[in-house]
Amino acid sequence: MLVVVTERRTRHRGERASEAETIHRDRIEPARASILDSGDADQLARRFKVLSDAGRLRIIYALLEVGEMRVGDIAAAVGSSESATSHQLRQLRDGGLVRSRKVGRSVNYRVADTHVRLLLDVAIEHYLHDHGTAP
Repeated sequence: MLVVVTERRTRHRGERASEAETIHRDRIEPARASILDSGDADQLARRFKVLSDAGRLRIIYALLEVGEMRVGDIAAAVGSSESATSHQLRQLRDGGLVRSRKVGRSVNYRVADTHVRLLLDVAIEHYLHDHGTAP
C-alpha cells in the first residue's frame, strides 16, 4: 500500500491542510485490466449516445415489437414525419443498432441483433425499479 500526502486549501479560512490519500495497488491493476481501451470505449459511448434520444428509442421499440417495417409505417407508429423518421433511422443505422434491406423501391428496417433488446430490457427494468413501478 502506498500513501500519498497532498496539500489542499480549505475553503473557509484559506489555511493549508494535509490530506492523506491511500493508493491500493492490489485494486488498481485489476481495475486497469478490465477497462475498455479508448477506441472501444468511444464506440460504446457512441451507441449509447444514439440511444439517448426519445424518438430513436421509440423507433427501436416499434421495431422490436413488429420486426421489420418500412419508413412510412415506422413514422405512423411513432407519430413522426417520414423525413424525421428517416433521419433518425440513418443515425440508428450508422450507430449499428438497425439494419436496412431494400425491397423494390422501399427500404425496410429491423433491429440489428438480439443484444439491443437485452440492453433495453435491462435499462427499462432498472428505470422501473428506481421509480418504484417494478413488479
